[in-house]
Amino acid sequence: MMYWNPEQYLQFEKERTQPAIDLANRIPQKAVDRVLDVGCGPGNSTKVLAERLPGARVLGIDRSLEMIEVAKEQHPALQFMQWDASQDLEGLGPSFDVIFSNACIQWIPDHPALLGRFMDRLNPGGILAVQVPMNNREPIHQIIQECISSPRWKSFFPETRVFFQLQPEEYAAILAGWTDQYTLWETVYYHRMPSHRSILEWYRGTGLRPYLQVLPAREAEQLELEILARLEECYPKQKNGEILFRFPRLFFLAQKPHISSHEE
Repeated sequence: MMYWNPEQYLQFEKERTQPAIDLANRIPQKAVDRVLDVGCGPGNSTKVLAERLPGARVLGIDRSLEMIEVAKEQHPALQFMQWDASQDLEGLGPSFDVIFSNACIQWIPDHPALLGRFMDRLNPGGILAVQVPMNNREPIHQIIQECISSPRWKSFFPETRVFFQLQPEEYAAILAGWTDQYTLWETVYYHRMPSHRSILEWYRGTGLRPYLQVLPAREAEQLELEILARLEECYPKQKNGEILFRFPRLFFLAQKPHISSHEE
């Protein structure tokens, strides 16, 4: 199991939380009692949901015990539980009015089955709200994949990371099989980064973690230096010295029908 470092992740809390805010702001506020935050991390998205949906009972779940411990410490008024979202959600109690997931499902395989399980746990009329990073074609990901596949590094990584994101058209087809009340949109965020090393720090908390944690310290440092040199080539500095870090994200909302096709 991959170890997650909450402190590393929260170095860019504002940038990581903004998509959760943007997604939560699209959720209708009517008749919301129980809310599930899937992949809550250190609780920043759970806090967003509690503020957006006052009075709702919000439960944050995450596979990482380290993330859950920090979430409980930083947000003691909210409820958190360690739970693997790739497994059955039946043990989480009654069904939910909102199931929310911000930048989590890209780590979980078989999205048709996963989203089906989410829909099954929604009350009739409930809302599924999901944000998925779509940056696997961006320079940072290309750099990482090329480095770890090179003769210098590939022996350390017999299994490289698999990206489970689907294309928007595929998500639309999945959702259309459940409901005609769904919408998708994409936002490209341009994060203002003070240096190329800041981009490296960002990815130490996410996309680089599967590789760094299996390398000895000396080799991990060498891999980071190699990636940093490539970042300097691919991300030009602005006149003010900042780096624009482009980050596309896909969002979708879907409402579960009040009467399912199985009941008609």
